[in-house]
Amino acid sequence: MSYREQIAEDIVKVLKNVTDLQPNFVTREPFEADKLAITQFPAILVATGTETRETVTLGTGGLRRGTIEYNIRCFVRGTEIDKKRNELIEVVEEELDRDRNRLISGQVIDTQITSIEVVDRLPPLGEVIVTVAVSYQFTRGTS
Repeated sequence: MSYREQIAEDIVKVLKNVTDLQPNFVTREPFEADKLAITQFPAILVATGTETRETVTLGTGGLRRGTIEYNIRCFVRGTEIDKKRNELIEVVEEELDRDRNRLISGQVIDTQITSIEVVDRLPPLGEVIVTVAVSYQFTRGTS
């Protein structure tokens, strides 16, 4: 399994195991938020975004470094939408900061939230996209 996939699966696993303001629906499969049941909120979609790569050492089996962006789309529903979005952002950040190496020893260098974008939606839905950059290293031909 690629490191890209291992990292994405780790992010999903971490967010599924949140105890504070526990998300009721965490997935990597796209869904329509307005068709979810009320009991499925807060809901989170983890999607792999862009990646940049660079060569660290040349030659066969050379060391490479990549930074992948994961877009974590967080959905809330009800009243006090802004408050619920802010609370969910805080929970996502705290949980991802617990292990910035994503339990992939020696491969993941760092995990950082790089941006937060509020998406305009009509109440009672609220959405925010938390962009997480994960830097990792790999040997050519193994990612």
